[in-house]
Amino acid sequence: MSIDLEIRELTPDLWPALETLFGENGACSGCWCMFWRLEAGEQFRDVKGARAKARMKALVARGEAQGLLAFVDGTPVGWLTLGPRKSFPRLDRAPSLRCDDADEVWSLPCFFIQKGFRGQGVATALLKASVDVLRRKGARVVEGYPVKPPPGSTRTSNASAYTGTLPLFEKQGFVLVGERPQGKQRVRRRLSPPRGASKRIR
Repeated sequence: MSIDLEIRELTPDLWPALETLFGENGACSGCWCMFWRLEAGEQFRDVKGARAKARMKALVARGEAQGLLAFVDGTPVGWLTLGPRKSFPRLDRAPSLRCDDADEVWSLPCFFIQKGFRGQGVATALLKASVDVLRRKGARVVEGYPVKPPPGSTRTSNASAYTGTLPLFEKQGFVLVGERPQGKQRVRRRLSPPRGASKRIR
């Protein structure tokens, strides 16, 4: 069953929608999409919850947190954060995700799909839309960090799949550049100059 999605770029005015989508749990264990934004020396357990929410709200208010929200009939059902790789400092502190050209890379490190809408193509729609948005912003190299199931398994738990799955990215033209036996992989796609903005994004 297909659903009619509207994809919108995050603005300060859309904070209430993001807050509604993330709910009381802050999307995942009080994260509020701050995990990859933590600075050196910070521990997630000390930031999660109300502190993470306040920091994310401030970033959104200043226009420093970027992302896409998916709506169905005006209700927020999905989120994909994006931005220059350097705006997610924890990526460089993960040895398997490091790269030599981080200053040139844009990243897509986190999805959140409302429980009742998982498996209905929301993540795919967000990923497709992100390519159009990043191309318009002038990005030429885009990375994702999808999860690869352990050997002998074909499924990834919802708790582990917040960075997306490998098939999700591969179907959109991303290729592996840092393969590991399991866990988070590093995938890339190179973008050509824009041909025109998507009519479905505003």
